[in-house]
Amino acid sequence: MSSSAHLAFERDIVELEDQIARLREMASKRGLDVADEVRVLTAKLEVLRDETYRNLTPMEQVQVARHPKRPYTLDYIAGIFTDWFELKGDRGYRNDEAIVGGWARLNGQSIMVIGHQKGRDMKANLRRNFGMPHPEGYRKALRLMRMAEKFGRPVVTMIDTPGAYPGFGAEERGQAEAIATNLREMARLRVPTISVVIGEGGSGGALALGVTDRILVLEHSIYSVISPEGCAAILWRSADEREKAATALRLTSSDLLSLGVADELIPEPPGGAHADPESTMAALAGTLKRHLDELGAMKPDDMVARRWAKYEALGEWTEV
Repeated sequence: MSSSAHLAFERDIVELEDQIARLREMASKRGLDVADEVRVLTAKLEVLRDETYRNLTPMEQVQVARHPKRPYTLDYIAGIFTDWFELKGDRGYRNDEAIVGGWARLNGQSIMVIGHQKGRDMKANLRRNFGMPHPEGYRKALRLMRMAEKFGRPVVTMIDTPGAYPGFGAEERGQAEAIATNLREMARLRVPTISVVIGEGGSGGALALGVTDRILVLEHSIYSVISPEGCAAILWRSADEREKAATALRLTSSDLLSLGVADELIPEPPGGAHADPESTMAALAGTLKRHLDELGAMKPDDMVARRWAKYEALGEWTEV
């Protein structure tokens, strides 16, 4: 991790990483043996990283979910799947690059993979609209889901967005209708569906890809009806109260699991998915295969009925 891309609570971790890097560089230039020093510092780094990431506050979890080095949908597609073939456009307006989708294979099984996509730099983020889809992005996603249903193939979605784009153009082209239609249609798809929250799951923009048979969450991902900053601005009239809002929203992966929103939490390596993308991808690949095998054994009618029951059972009513 470069010192230019780290979070405030990672400062001590980054300082140790830099110290190890300087030692190795010095050893390389001067031919010194620093193996023992590097071994001691590396062990110290592993302990520090593990302790830091086991004791994150909800707002720090939000920061990790938004980490600029965190793997995005296309990274997971490249690392987990084979034979990726991207499909573009909603056949009505244009191709929204904030959502990517297409055919891929997992262990030889053909799957439709769809997900939000952010950019790594300003140019890419402008192209991807910072991972905030327009209505045509959601309509493209639905087109691909219906195609998967037509051919009897499972659908895997990857959720990572601050929310749907709230601009004038998006509203004029029916943002709310596009999201609502996805919710309705995903609820009755007759093929296995799995969503994975890989980073930031924000509001209806995330839910439009999330009405699935199984909801998986990476350990340091979040899923919420609103951002902590937005919640704080509404309830406390100040974004400075985002720490309080993040706690109240119960948006962490462990909260989601305890509330019954998520079906499984996928552990990340110490330091988060960005510290060791390969092991994160291996864990996700194994989990996806297991759930796809389980869902693939169900009859379509039973699968749809279970999906409906799953969402009808979420939440609790309190009468006053």
